[in-house]
Amino acid sequence: MIRSLIAGAAIALAGATVVHAEDLERAKDIMTVCAGCHGENGQGGKKGEYPRIAGQPVAYLANQLRAFRARKRPNIPMVPYTEERELPDEDIAAVTAYLSSIRLSTEMPAFKGDEDAFTRLQMVDKVMIVPRVEGDVAHGGEVYADQCAFCHGKTGRGGGRFPMLVGQYTNYLQKQINAYLKGERTHDEEDSRGVLAELKPSDIQDVLAWLTSVQQVDAK
Repeated sequence: MIRSLIAGAAIALAGATVVHAEDLERAKDIMTVCAGCHGENGQGGKKGEYPRIAGQPVAYLANQLRAFRARKRPNIPMVPYTEERELPDEDIAAVTAYLSSIRLSTEMPAFKGDEDAFTRLQMVDKVMIVPRVEGDVAHGGEVYADQCAFCHGKTGRGGGRFPMLVGQYTNYLQKQINAYLKGERTHDEEDSRGVLAELKPSDIQDVLAWLTSVQQVDAK
């Protein structure tokens, strides 16, 4: 019960993210570096090779960047970009607030007919639709509610130091799950594998299926 209340409060705070005007241009400048892998809108790689970072909670993004810098989360490609001289704490604050404020629709845009090809491309690039995956959606929803919701929120949108799961690439989520289970990435629970160690592979597959079934216009 207490953990649920804490998670709920964190989610409420995450929804209040505001990007101040003086930080916006600096954040966009930083994003020109991030965009090489994560996309101009933070949508990540089309096949999940790079995660979606748009819309993620500020605290989660900041914690992960600092974990890369401190080598607590092994990721060689991220090391040079998160060094203090390249990404000081004030830059982390600016870019994470900006990323958290980005909303990616799950519906294709309605074109008016007067847009040029480049404008249409930009509009489509802001759409984030994760392909549905196979699994028992009903069972996955039950497992998620019982094992995952207290940290990641009832609708999978995370909050505080817990990441948003819905709207994230399934391939990327599976890769991170494997890393937790192998102890290559540390979970927030005392057991480095967290609750994942208690789930069967079929349970995890069903949770992933459920997550791809509850996508909607991203609004917190």
